[in-house]
Amino acid sequence: MNKDKTLVNFKKAQSHINKIIKMVEDGDYCINIMQQNLAVIGLLKSAHQMLMEEHLNTCFAKAMSTSNEKRKKEMTEEILKLIKLYNK
Repeated sequence: MNKDKTLVNFKKAQSHINKIIKMVEDGDYCINIMQQNLAVIGLLKSAHQMLMEEHLNTCFAKAMSTSNEKRKKEMTEEILKLIKLYNK
């Protein structure tokens, strides 16, 4: 996994969130707060995408290449559940 890039995104998001909290506490202009919030959402979506790609290319691919039908079904159900959560 490209762990470094994923961690960078999470750390940037954390930094932005701390900034947003301070902005809200200080009563900053709403549009500026929303712009920072959108930046966090973008970073988290990007990190999610990296994690999903890594999972599909490793764990999921490995499970699909086996003859264990139960495991294949479980892995597919996990992905579908995650997609549903993402789309809420």
